[in-house]
Amino acid sequence: MRYYVKLSATSPETTAVDIHELPSGALAVEVDGAHVHADVVPLGEQLSIRVNGKIVDLTTEGASPQVGIIGRGYRTYVEVESERQRAANAVKKGPSGVSDNLLRAPMPGRIVKVLVAKGDVVVAGQPLLVMEAMKMENELKAKGDATIAEVHVVAGAAVEGGARLVSLA
Repeated sequence: MRYYVKLSATSPETTAVDIHELPSGALAVEVDGAHVHADVVPLGEQLSIRVNGKIVDLTTEGASPQVGIIGRGYRTYVEVESERQRAANAVKKGPSGVSDNLLRAPMPGRIVKVLVAKGDVVVAGQPLLVMEAMKMENELKAKGDATIAEVHVVAGAAVEGGARLVSLA
């Protein structure tokens, strides 16, 4: 499962954390694509976490997306959102298709195919690109007749929810 972690309320940067439980019960963890050696052991109301050989005992409070973490005498709050939570929030906000002549990603995913190029003339309902999200391929279509002003992505690119995909004129 992929999680998006924002460590500071003042920083817009989000870190992607992928966690998969292996058949052995061990965890496979990647942080922004880099493998991290990690183990988590619940100790009552605390978690004992070993990351790259360093052990930290943490207590958590609250519920996602706002989670308080207490460790080594310090308390901090982070935003933790699963990929599923992000997709659900994108649906709640409504479709984010073409607005202000900009097609945005409705949720995090991967661009499978780009079907248009700069300067192409498109009509309402014409597919502009194919995006894979949550193991499903989705065609993102033009809401109206337009000319492609700019294509901001390439096939194979991973995108966040709300990312700019295609500008229309």
